[in-house]
Amino acid sequence: MSEEGKNDEDRDSSQKKEVPIEGMHCASCAQAIEKSLDEVEGVEKKNVSYASERASVKYDSSKVEMEDISKAVEEAGYSVAEGERVDMPIEGMTCASCSQANQKALEKLDGVISANVNLSTEKATINYIPGKVHRSDFVRAVENTGYSVPDSWLEEDYEEKDKVQKDLEKVKTAKRKVYIAWSFVIPMMAIIISNYAGYTLLRRPYYDFALVALASPVLFYVGRETMYSGARSLVKLSPNMDALIMLGSMAAYSTGIIAILNYYGYGFKILNYGGIAGMIVAFHLIGRFIENKAKGKASQAIKKLMTLEAKTARVIRDGEEKEVPVDKIRIGDKMIVRPGEKIPTDGEVLEGESSVDESIATGESMPVKKEEGDEVIGATINKEGSITVEATKVGKDTFLSQVIKMVEEAQGSRVPIQAYADKITSYFVPAVITIALSAFVAWMVLPETFHSIISWADAFLPWVNPELAALSLALYAAIATLVIACPCALGLATPTALMVGSGKGAQNGVLIRRGESIQLMKDIKTIVLDKTGTITKGEPGVTDVIGDSENDILLHAASAEQRSEHPLGEAIVKKAKDKGLELKDPDSFESVTGQGIKAEINGKEVLVGTPDLLEEHGIEKSYGKEFERLQNEAKTSVYVAVDGEVLGIIGIADQLKEDSKRAIKALKEQGLEPVMLTGDNEQTARAIADQVGIDRVLAEVMPDEKVEEVRDLQDKGQLVAMAGDGINDAPALEQADVGIAIGTGTDIAIESGDIVLVEGDLSAVVKAVKLSHATFRKIKQNLIWAFFYNVVAIPIAFVGFLHPLMGMAAMSFSSINVVTNSNRLKKVDIGMEDE
Repeated sequence: MSEEGKNDEDRDSSQKKEVPIEGMHCASCAQAIEKSLDEVEGVEKKNVSYASERASVKYDSSKVEMEDISKAVEEAGYSVAEGERVDMPIEGMTCASCSQANQKALEKLDGVISANVNLSTEKATINYIPGKVHRSDFVRAVENTGYSVPDSWLEEDYEEKDKVQKDLEKVKTAKRKVYIAWSFVIPMMAIIISNYAGYTLLRRPYYDFALVALASPVLFYVGRETMYSGARSLVKLSPNMDALIMLGSMAAYSTGIIAILNYYGYGFKILNYGGIAGMIVAFHLIGRFIENKAKGKASQAIKKLMTLEAKTARVIRDGEEKEVPVDKIRIGDKMIVRPGEKIPTDGEVLEGESSVDESIATGESMPVKKEEGDEVIGATINKEGSITVEATKVGKDTFLSQVIKMVEEAQGSRVPIQAYADKITSYFVPAVITIALSAFVAWMVLPETFHSIISWADAFLPWVNPELAALSLALYAAIATLVIACPCALGLATPTALMVGSGKGAQNGVLIRRGESIQLMKDIKTIVLDKTGTITKGEPGVTDVIGDSENDILLHAASAEQRSEHPLGEAIVKKAKDKGLELKDPDSFESVTGQGIKAEINGKEVLVGTPDLLEEHGIEKSYGKEFERLQNEAKTSVYVAVDGEVLGIIGIADQLKEDSKRAIKALKEQGLEPVMLTGDNEQTARAIADQVGIDRVLAEVMPDEKVEEVRDLQDKGQLVAMAGDGINDAPALEQADVGIAIGTGTDIAIESGDIVLVEGDLSAVVKAVKLSHATFRKIKQNLIWAFFYNVVAIPIAFVGFLHPLMGMAAMSFSSINVVTNSNRLKKVDIGMEDE
């Protein structure tokens, strides 16, 4: 086989899957799963995200199957989430090879966790991630294999309802556990407090029995998942956050058992911390409940996007208007969209005019005018007129599906700074267990030293009791050390900020494809801007009309140019129509190569063109100074003459986008030096650059030379970002340290950009820069807090200054603070300030 053939085969067998995982409780869990996946032959790349509870796995399907990946996850002590399960009938299968072909086709779909095709029942059972893949994609996969699915199967749609319902049930379950736990903990606290206050409700051994009895359901009923997870992680030699809670609460619980045995003459005397065991788990459950709610808010943007699409569409079939589910829309279907309705899927306007609210895609509240030939985005809202739209994209190819895919990829990606946190987290839990054991041993070996320390603290810390026995104090310090440590804060620091940041970006037309671009952006000082289509509109437009009557000049010139196919002529016609001028049809028309046009309108000879055209017809030129000024401004200038007399001059140029000047100023305020890259000559390029305030220009650069120009800037030691057309500038965007691909409308499936912009305006680049800076700022704040908290808290617990309950509360607060801080990104203003 040739080398090329081998490469093709490798590409065919290489697959990437997003796998939802259940049972993770902290960043250590994610690392344990990654470690297990590392041992599977054929797994090429993996990234497990605790925040999104998913594993992104790239693997060689010729060496490993999804079953092996699921097994590796289970061997690490976790499980692959069920996702949504659906049965799909398949018609036309006659043998085992048929079922295998369909099974392989379904398993290749990104978003399908597993698929099983049963020949005897003629059904496929598919386990998939809602929103990542649609049921219409299953149908296409089967049809492409040569089989069929009954049309009626697509009439049901449960995805969004089930997804929302699952999230609600998750929070409800966590809330129920909190209520149950505290129903036991509150009476337990009443017994302990009354005992300390001198009002003894229960005497020994009833006091000890009561604490153990009330703590037991908290630990082994509502807290059983935490206990099991912690024990399992210890057995697997990959201790996680739950292992610390389990060890701390079980150590406290064991003192209650020992105290009861001691009453009956067994064991040794010890203070009963059994009640503290229940309180530790109760505080932990409160923390987990609040964290789940906060994490839910962090992913609100993506969940909202997943529920935005229309449920049904009115399509014209066999000459009749029929209402069908969105999943049944096919490319080429003609859809009727009335005012106030959502546009069912991406398409092109065939008939009618309207304005469309595209705020879900761009973040801009002003409706956009749409007329025949314009693209429209699915899930946007038709505001005014009724329009007929031809479907151009369906299923996973639509704008909304592409946005969801990009956001999910970003949320699952890693920021380089997270590698340091991950490295620390991998050693964190074993280190904390070691420190806790060291605290216990140190207190037992050096009781007098530590006793003198807490005797000093007794004056201002009411919960410190120097009169306790050495064993009780040693356990007190060890338990506090175990429960106050918080690796979760380290694990959540980056992914939660990425989750909120990417979600906010999606709502504002900024799609972050690679998380590492957020960190790189903070060090970038140079941003290269392709002129055409980025700074300018990329199409000629009338910029100046000089003469006695602007309307008269435009009317004659546009009427004459109506039959011209030259871009400059089209620009003049467009300007006249925009001004509402009623054009006249020319009686005759002649194009003069290299000079302009000649036409006859209502018996008058109209010339539109260069000075040479006027000279050839013996017409005396005027407006000489104005003509020269326009030329110096890199504008194409044409004379307009009627019956031998010059009416005026029209200046035409590639027009600046309305916000380019303000956007360049905003980029400079962000500390970036804008560099304009263009194929135009130096004079034209400099004229445009001067208008927008760019000092540095790279002119006369051919398309294939753009990569070299970016590389030259990098060779000078600069980190470079580049913004340009995601298709034509793809190689240069790939070369840049951060590539910002500017898309338009539904064309956002751009692989070359680290960041993809839905809008074509330069202001979107400012949004991308501001969002990147704000997101990385949150990541840094989160990591600094997480490191600071653990560095300060653990030593305080070690010397006995912290009550275990305070440690548990502080630990819960640490994680909640990180997630809450990330959620503050939602309020950050990433737009440009009005001048």
